[in-house]
Amino acid sequence: MAKSLRSKWKRKMRAEKRKKNAPKELNRLKTILKVDGDVLMKDVQEIATVVVPKLCQEETQLVVNDEKDDMKMETEVKRNKKTLLDQHGQYPVWMSQRQRKRLKAKRERGKGKSKAKAVKAAKGLAW
Repeated sequence: MAKSLRSKWKRKMRAEKRKKNAPKELNRLKTILKVDGDVLMKDVQEIATVVVPKLCQEETQLVVNDEKDDMKMETEVKRNKKTLLDQHGQYPVWMSQRQRKRLKAKRERGKGKSKAKAVKAAKGLAW
């Protein structure tokens, strides 16, 4: 939303604080789980992401692979690396409106120059 220096600084400092406090939070979560063995998994899922054990994960992957064979969808978006436009002429969602406007103006200028050069060459003008 905001692009001011103050908001950028606050966002940066919050990210650093998250990094610093992550090990403490993890240790606190582990101690809570060790103390109360009968804690419901739903309560834990609200606090952190729950990792599925490998045995269960392999079984679910087999089921998912069978489903993937039935319904294959092409989700790859083909983008032009120079203009960042996809096949439908859309910019990526992360790009700001200002940046889109600049790229569009740049493309328009490029088109205009090539036409102007062709007209000059047809008329035989050297300048």
